Parts: sequence; C-alpha cells; structure tokens
Amino acid sequence: MTAWNISRRGFLGTMAAAGAAWSLGGPRRRAWAAPVPSRESFRFVFFTDVHTRLEWETPRALDMAAAAMRAQAPDLVVAGGDLITDGLDSAAEQVAPRWDAFMEMWNSLPGPRESAIGNHDLVAARPKDGSPASSDPRAIFRGKMGVPRTYRSFEAGGCHFVLLDGIQVTDTERNCRGFIEPEQLDWVRADLEGVDPSTPIVLVTHMPLLTAFYQAVEGATAPAPDNRVIVNNREVLELFGKHNLLLVLQGHLHVDEMIRWRRTTFITGGAVSGAWWRGPRRGTDAGFGVVTLKGGRVEWEYVHYGWTPRRPPDA
Repeated sequence: MTAWNISRRGFLGTMAAAGAAWSLGGPRRRAWAAPVPSRESFRFVFFTDVHTRLEWETPRALDMAAAAMRAQAPDLVVAGGDLITDGLDSAAEQVAPRWDAFMEMWNSLPGPRESAIGNHDLVAARPKDGSPASSDPRAIFRGKMGVPRTYRSFEAGGCHFVLLDGIQVTDTERNCRGFIEPEQLDWVRADLEGVDPSTPIVLVTHMPLLTAFYQAVEGATAPAPDNRVIVNNREVLELFGKHNLLLVLQGHLHVDEMIRWRRTTFITGGAVSGAWWRGPRRGTDAGFGVVTLKGGRVEWEYVHYGWTPRRPPDA
C-alpha cells in the first residue's frame, strides 16, 4: 500500500474550500484524515456487482478476483450485492448454477464475510418465462448467506457496520426501485440507539444513497432513475445525523466514484464484472476496493485484478 502524507491542516483547508469532493474513475488510491479508532491497521475488502454467470469463462475471472482479494490479507470481506446476474426475472432453477459458481468464490475468501443484497440477488420476483413469482424472492439469498434477514449490523475493527436492503420490487417496467421500507427505517433507529455517537459507522447498500454519476455523464440537470438510486435517501441519512457516519459503501453503477459530503465519504465501489463482463465501465476496470483504517485516516484503493474480458461484442 502506498504511504500517504496528508496533513490535517491541508485536509481541512481543502474541504473548507469545497462542500463536496467528487471523483469518477480515479485515481485508484486516495486517503484522508478521519476520526477512526486509534489502533493497529484494520483492513477490509469491499467488492460489488459480480454478476456471476457461467458464460465467457467468467468462473476463471472469479478465481482471479478471489486470489487478488486473499492477497490483501483482509480482516473482513464485505460484498455490496448483485452477486449473481438476472435473478430477479429468472426462475430459481435457471440461476442455481450461478449461485453455485458464486458460492465457490465466496467460500474461498477469508472470514468473516458479510454481504448486502442487490436487485439481481432477488430470485423469481418477476420471472420473464411466465413461471409463478416467488412468494419470498429473498429466501435464496438469506439461505446462501446464512442470515435471518437482508438488513443487519455488526461490529468489526472498532466500527459499527450497517447493511441495508434498498430493493423494492415494483409492478413497473423497471421491476424495482431503490427504497428503504418504513419497517427497516424503524430498525435502523433502534439499532443506532445502542451505538455511541463517536463510534465510526460504515453503511453498506447496493443502490447508491448519494451519487453524481448521472450529472457527470448526462449533464448537470440529469435526474437519476428510481431504479438506480435509493429515492428516500435523505430520510435514511437523517437517521445518522448525530452519529459518526464515516463511510457509505455502495454499488450498482459499476464505477469507482467518491463523494465527500459533510463528514461522510460516499464510495461507489466499481464492479468485479466491470461493464457486465465487457471490459471497463466509463474508465473503471473490473475490480474491487480495499479500505484501510489506521492512525486517524482512511485509505481507499481500487484494485484491478487483471481480467481480460471474453464476452463477444454482440452478446
């Protein structure tokens, strides 16, 4: 890991000059001062948007990605969802081999391991083949991850981690939107009651709570579609207003993006699949992130694991 020399004065001066800092597609290594636990280094891998499938030799890519993650010697592994591809509109038997391939990768990673759920991880919510919709599209994800529900919290490295389920199935053409249900908001309130306000919190969600992606690529006034972001993001973030929300780690957009808003850094963590196994996505290679907390600072590195895509241009 490259050493970073950023003074507190320099950091605060930079942030005072700009209310929010933003980057898309690089640089791959960044560091900043932050109120993190005073202890030895705590490192964790954050990866998202694997979109596991069997075509185009992608299981080989998963082997390479897993090897690169293991080489980081992480204390924790966190996934941001979309572990498989096309679960939401496919029958369970169609995606079973994809789950098998992903679980082979998942089980090769060091523990502990935790994952948020992505829209592709719901199974048979809106099957395209006309088969009956599942009464519980999240059941397979819960079974694979060994969790009783798709939102939860845990402690690691002196931080409080919160994983949210921001997927709401809809009857629209898009099939889903980003939304945190009232029941889950109530759970977050209750969860935070037991967290000291000074404790660093890492919030993980598949769909972004905050992104400048659409303004960057489509123009300053471009709105984000409701199936690309969490539409009640302000309601969610207000719950953390009196807490030390250190990081929000998110996925779904397949780009490496960073936004600094007030005391919180929002990171969209690229994608293990890149542009859905076609190569880089708007300057972001297929890869994963590494977060290191040490000595009053946070370091983020986006790691490209070296995969050359095999997906044909017309596929």
